[in-house]
Amino acid sequence: MSSPDSYTARLRTVVRGLRGGGRGWTLLAIAGGWFFTLGLRFVVPALLPAIREDFVVSDTAAGAAVTLLWVTYAAMQFPAGALVDRAGERTLLAASAVAGAVTMGVYALSPTFAVFLVATGAYGLASGVYGPPRGTALTRIYTEQDGAAFGTVLAAGSVGAALLPAAATYATGVVGWRGALGLTAPGFLVAGVALYRTVPTQSTGAVEGDGPAEAGALDDPDADPDTRTDGGAASLRGRVAAVRRAVSSRKVALAVLGAALMLFVFQGLTAFFTTYLVTAKGLTAATAGLLFGVLFLSGAVFQSVGGVLADRYGHGRVLAVVAFVGVLPLVALPYTGDILGLGLVAAVLGMRLSVGPISNAYIVALLPPDVRGTAWGAVRTGFFMVGAFGSTAVGAMADYDLFTEAFLLLAGLTAVAGVIYLFLPARNLGGTGADTAD
Repeated sequence: MSSPDSYTARLRTVVRGLRGGGRGWTLLAIAGGWFFTLGLRFVVPALLPAIREDFVVSDTAAGAAVTLLWVTYAAMQFPAGALVDRAGERTLLAASAVAGAVTMGVYALSPTFAVFLVATGAYGLASGVYGPPRGTALTRIYTEQDGAAFGTVLAAGSVGAALLPAAATYATGVVGWRGALGLTAPGFLVAGVALYRTVPTQSTGAVEGDGPAEAGALDDPDADPDTRTDGGAASLRGRVAAVRRAVSSRKVALAVLGAALMLFVFQGLTAFFTTYLVTAKGLTAATAGLLFGVLFLSGAVFQSVGGVLADRYGHGRVLAVVAFVGVLPLVALPYTGDILGLGLVAAVLGMRLSVGPISNAYIVALLPPDVRGTAWGAVRTGFFMVGAFGSTAVGAMADYDLFTEAFLLLAGLTAVAGVIYLFLPARNLGGTGADTAD
């Protein structure tokens, strides 16, 4: 059994690896951007009681608004991934943060539910640009400690998801929910500047992936048009085939299926967690907001160590444990009434947030470097699109007073994900970072 001193020494080694070579500032900037990007995606669900009171909409409509946020987020994953291979990570990360600031302004000015939906869709698109370049940048910069790097960044997002909704709930009582959202715009702008100044540039896949003959044919204005077109089409077909092979391997497919189920549950849970505590448990909006924050603060702790544990004990094994343990608080939530019990349930629910860094690190490292951005974007579009409808499903069940049944359904889906993770093979990475076993 390892001594406390050995754990301390191991932690110091991990920290040195994350900070070495000036990479600490880059990690801090990416984490800061994700703090705002993820945090604001959970401010809207936290403010749903106030938003519903203002616009007078049903639980189904409110759930559909959250689904819109995540569908548009999902829709941007593939285009953003493809742009990583073309425009580079630094530009996309900074642009996402600045666009986030603009959409907060639209929220602040929204007079009707229709404009609110426009702002929601726009923020989904803006925040959707962040995910693929974040993942490929971390994998590129941290080749040996990608799990720890992903865990650090996603933990920062969980802290944002804990603090920003709670702060917005408090600010809503002072300046209204529109003002609470508008006040976050400066944070996005600061993050955008930091990202552009600290994220190192890379040679894009678009330049390196094309052969000299094809690149010359495409760039030479005197070349025969048919030759240029055929060469470009052949290059495109080859790239599409490479992406298809990358995302259809058994390892990637199993990891994506498990992630899709966990995301469906997560969206359904978080979209209505505060609403459920207010309407079914009789808590005040402020208390419900604090418990929502407990969920994400707990998640930040689990995320910060989950990646390290996966690097040491295996991704599939750790993911299975997280999923099976995550069944218990979902079953307990409808039958827990006291504030201490609900706090404990919220804290254990936070454990499921560690799925993100573990599965992200597992999948990204298996994708071939020359199409990593495009393939990662395609994968993220798939599982986020599935997950987005969790909030609509729970909202529709809530309108029929089936909250208890909804949480039990989410528990069952979590158990299915746990079974899938039990069969997740080890990565067995080759020298290129691609999956060489399948």
